[in-house]
Amino acid sequence: MDAASPTPHLDRPDRVDALIDYLTPVVIEVIDRLEGEEFTTVEFLEILLSVPEGSAAYRDALVQWGEGERYAKMVVHGQVLPAAMRRSPRIEWIGFAHDEADTYAVPERWRLVPRGIDPENASGA
Repeated sequence: MDAASPTPHLDRPDRVDALIDYLTPVVIEVIDRLEGEEFTTVEFLEILLSVPEGSAAYRDALVQWGEGERYAKMVVHGQVLPAAMRRSPRIEWIGFAHDEADTYAVPERWRLVPRGIDPENASGA
């Protein structure tokens, strides 16, 4: 572990998992504020970056990846954010959004699960 690292928990060997763990709390917090029915990862990223704590966590994740901005964004957009988003019981993955532009990953489409509905039991029972 590097004592100079501002986030020593990201010094774990599997940096993707560490970044998922790091971003999950802010991602879930932002998801809990969402309204509507469906959105894409690109739309979610815009919302995440509009929230100060989301923007700061995203920027920190890019720095922590440490392989330059392009590669960091490829990892965060394509692996870290979708995995962190999947940890929320408020959304479900519904497919890829091939018609959405993202230079760093293939965007995904998500559906908000109405509050009080168990995503494992769509009937709400």
